Amino acid sequence: MTRTDTTELTLAEAPGLSGRMLRGVERIGNRLPHPFFLFLILAGLVAVASAVAAGLGASTIDPATGDVVPIRSILSSEGLVYAVSTAIENFITFPPFGLIITVMLGIGVAERTGLLSTFMRATVLSAPKWAVTYVVVFVSLMGNLASDTAVIILPPLAAAAFLAAGRHPLAGFIASYAAVIAGFSANVVPAGTDVLMSGITTSAAQIVDPGAEVSVLANYYFFASSTVILSITITLVCQRFLEPKLGTYVPPETKLLPGAPTPDSDPKPVSSKERRALLIAAVAIVAYLAVLVVLLLLPGSALQGEDGAILRSPFMSSIPIFILFMFLIGGITYGVIAGTLTSWAQVPTMMTDAVKELVPFIVVIFTAAQAIAWFSWSQIGLLLATGGADAMEATGLGGIGGLMIFSVFVFVPALLLTSGSALWTLLAPIFVPMFMLNGVDPAYVQAAFRITDSASNPLVPMNPLLPVVLGLMQKWAPKGGLGTLFSLVMPFTIAIWGVWLLQLLVWGLFELPVGPGHSLMMGG
Repeated sequence: MTRTDTTELTLAEAPGLSGRMLRGVERIGNRLPHPFFLFLILAGLVAVASAVAAGLGASTIDPATGDVVPIRSILSSEGLVYAVSTAIENFITFPPFGLIITVMLGIGVAERTGLLSTFMRATVLSAPKWAVTYVVVFVSLMGNLASDTAVIILPPLAAAAFLAAGRHPLAGFIASYAAVIAGFSANVVPAGTDVLMSGITTSAAQIVDPGAEVSVLANYYFFASSTVILSITITLVCQRFLEPKLGTYVPPETKLLPGAPTPDSDPKPVSSKERRALLIAAVAIVAYLAVLVVLLLLPGSALQGEDGAILRSPFMSSIPIFILFMFLIGGITYGVIAGTLTSWAQVPTMMTDAVKELVPFIVVIFTAAQAIAWFSWSQIGLLLATGGADAMEATGLGGIGGLMIFSVFVFVPALLLTSGSALWTLLAPIFVPMFMLNGVDPAYVQAAFRITDSASNPLVPMNPLLPVVLGLMQKWAPKGGLGTLFSLVMPFTIAIWGVWLLQLLVWGLFELPVGPGHSLMMGG
């Protein structure tokens, strides 16, 4: 950058071909309606399409029974009665609704008592110099447990850790930011994202199979292993590419964006009291998990399924509840010991605050639930799925080859729609049934979507956290603007996406399970 003062740099001023591309994405994205209206429009399109198709006498074949299924019109008397009489039921029974709220109750307590932020600070700031990069990246990848909070907490901590190790702090900041936002799906602990995505996928899968269920752990093997794989990948990009490019660090005169938060010069160290609380909370969580494992493995356990099955059991269908208790136990234990929880009345208050943050999601869910329900009832979803499945079979693009193409296809819409869950709610009812009719497990389709949606996050121009991230970055790069941030993080995005696509290819070729009971082909 040659500009002498880039504190006001925006996409409109970003230079070069990349700047023009980003401005184009921004213009298109800004013209998209709010997701609430987006799903309302989709519902309207489904209604009109169903009326046209029904008027033309369109029908499809139910893959489960082989029966001919006629398309039903939402705009008919029957359809209008259905739409009005089931609206509330569609809303409150939409799978992601209850699941995500349940898990967020626990995560909200763990976050507000300080458990998550203390864990992140303790891990990053205490890392030995030789392992700083890997530890910073690994913890940042797990940052999705704290949702957007991780974007504010971890990159500044990483910069401080790099500076203490005699390295360029901007390298630590960017590596951590890339891990948090581009590696958002990777984690060794199931998070709210897993719950939300599995609920949406289950709704889509039930268009073909009403009894289908995609568990919270449907992608666990894939994304838990990718936490290690991406940690190595991001570490290598940081050390072999970014740090040599940045050169020797010379402390600048800091100039921040107007209204941006001022980062601390020295991140608050973890006190002995916090460290003790963190240790006791960890012991409490481990004890809880140990008790859970014992209860699950006891002969004749009520948590087991028929004939002692684990994969199809009350335990697997109740995973969100067990995650809720894990975060509650850890968060409350930490809060009591650390002194951040002084009254039991604070617990429901913390839960309430966590749910308040979900209000925008809940509002969108109302119209999304109607659109998906109409899609299913009218049989338009089944018609598109069977037609798409036939086309895939004719072209031979099913299986892992089709998944790879689908994952690449997701990239452009992922840049335009900032909400991954909103985008998946749009795409899942079409692509999940389509792949299912070709025998592909819906968990694999979900994984193919998540890797691209996650990897593209750093390049989304409408990300509401961008001004905050820019303000934090400008402590180390006062003349850096949006173009600086995008250019520094783009190599990480390319590397993360490429490695994830390669991992998906390997998983598919060897038909490895992406989660318990979910191989490439259904029933495999």
